[in-house]
Amino acid sequence: MIENRFRHGLREGRLQVGLWCTIPGGFVAEALAGAGYDWLLFDTEHSPGDPLTVLPQLQAAAAYPVAAVVRPASNDPVLIKRFLDLGAQTLLIPYVQNEAEANLAARAMLYPPHGFRGVSALTRATRFGRIPGYYQNAADELCLIVQVETREAMERLEAIAAVEGVGALFIGPGDLAASLGHGGEPGHANVKAAVLSGIQRSVKAGKPVGLLTGDVGFAAECVAAGAAYVAIGVDVGLLTRGAESLLANFKARVAASAS
Repeated sequence: MIENRFRHGLREGRLQVGLWCTIPGGFVAEALAGAGYDWLLFDTEHSPGDPLTVLPQLQAAAAYPVAAVVRPASNDPVLIKRFLDLGAQTLLIPYVQNEAEANLAARAMLYPPHGFRGVSALTRATRFGRIPGYYQNAADELCLIVQVETREAMERLEAIAAVEGVGALFIGPGDLAASLGHGGEPGHANVKAAVLSGIQRSVKAGKPVGLLTGDVGFAAECVAAGAAYVAIGVDVGLLTRGAESLLANFKARVAASAS
C-alpha cells in the first residue's frame, strides 16, 4: 500500500502546515509541491477544478515529500469514488451538518461490507492493478476529514466527531462567520472565539482538527489551542497580492526617485 503521509502525521501528533491550491492543473501544483509545506489541498469546491484537473495535480505532487488532500465539490459519493480511484488518499468533505451526513461520507470511502465504494481493479489508486490486496487494505491508508462550518454543525461537533470513519475535523472560519451573522469577517472576535472553542472541543473529543486561515497570528493561536494541522494561505491569493505588492512597491520607488 502507498503510505498516506497526512494520516500518519495525524497519528504521530506532528503539526502539519499546508497551503490551499485553487489554480487547476499540474504546473503550479508542482511548483508548490517543492516549497516545503507538509500538505497541499487541491480544491474543487470553490475553484474551477474537477477530477480531470486534480489528476495532474496528484501526479505532480507525488514526486515530492508532501501530502495531497482533495476537497470534492460536495458530499457526493460519486465524486468521492472518483477522487479515491484517482489515487487521492485524504478527502476533505465540505458542509457536513450532522452525524448522518458524516456517516454518508464515511461509508462512501469504504468498500462493502463496511461501505458502498464502487469497485474497479484498474485505477491509479491500485497502481493499475499492481497493488496486491488493495481491496482488503485500502482503508488503512485513507483519511476522511469533514468540515464543520455552520452554527448547526458546531452545535453537533462532538456527535460528528464520534462517527466511525471520521479521521479528523476541519473548521471553516469563512462559512462559520457567515452562519454566525458576520459574513465576510472571519477575523471577527466572535468567529475567532467560536473557532478556538471548536478546536478545544475537538481535542477533548479525541479528534484531530484543523483549519484554513491567512492570519498567521491566529493560525499560531489555533495551534496553541490544539489544532493538529493548518493551511496558512491560498495559491491565487499569494499570486494576486504578491503581484499587487510588487507593483505598488515599484511605483513608490519611481515616485520617490522623481521627487
